[in-house]
Amino acid sequence: MRVDFYITDEAVPGARLRLACRLTEKAYVAGHRVFVSADEAELAQLDELLWTFADGSFVPHGIARDASVAEEPVLLGCRAPEGDPLEILLNLTSTIPDCASRAQRVIEVIDGDAARRAAGRVRFKAYRDMGCELSTHELHKSA
Repeated sequence: MRVDFYITDEAVPGARLRLACRLTEKAYVAGHRVFVSADEAELAQLDELLWTFADGSFVPHGIARDASVAEEPVLLGCRAPEGDPLEILLNLTSTIPDCASRAQRVIEVIDGDAARRAAGRVRFKAYRDMGCELSTHELHKSA
């Protein structure tokens, strides 16, 4: 499994979610299916932000708890739907989701928040111990 860590030094509210939207859009435009794992508090923010984060952007998506959205190219949720392998898992949680083992690729988004950075280091080590192919992408505020 390939795991990419996208790291920004920005710690302002919403920076991590905007970066997640840009990465999700890039994957969607490239024809990939994406599951975004987030906690309940961030789901509504992310749902709204995917419609508004950039002028002219369109990322069709749905919330995974609604069975009618199963065919959406981008799903958001606290838990991935059971069964099928995941093409891309974009993780916004502080732990490695159970569904990560079903993903072809995992994207981890880390911002300048000290607690999120510490949790990201723990996940990086866990992925390394699992034998995953790891890449780190350092992003700057202009990215």
